[in-house]
Amino acid sequence: MSGQAVRQIDADVLARASRVIRVVGHPLRLRLLELLETGERNVTELVQAAGVSQAIVSQQLRILRSEGVVGARRDGPRVFYWITEPKVSKILDCIRECDLPDVAGRSPVSTPTLRIVKPSRARQPAGGRPGRSAER
Repeated sequence: MSGQAVRQIDADVLARASRVIRVVGHPLRLRLLELLETGERNVTELVQAAGVSQAIVSQQLRILRSEGVVGARRDGPRVFYWITEPKVSKILDCIRECDLPDVAGRSPVSTPTLRIVKPSRARQPAGGRPGRSAER
């Protein structure tokens, strides 16, 4: 550390930041927020730009809206969305800065891929369920 005192973050601010990070921490939600950075868009525009179904886009927008990350307004049959949480642009900027190749053309540091291995099933005793004796 540089020896400078780091200002402690207020507990309420940490709680709000945690909720925002949790709710935007989904690839499709991040893509939708990126699309909304330029201004309000209706669901049809978001569906076409994201390349997924209207039901999926609506579900993700509902999650973002429930946490106050986006706002919505109805204009006839269309619903328009926009970003209401100011931290979103900073989060997207951080992602762009942190995960882009550097000027030398090297790839960003990647995280190792986790491989989930299912445990092998133990053989069942003859005539019974696991953990039970065939005799009584």
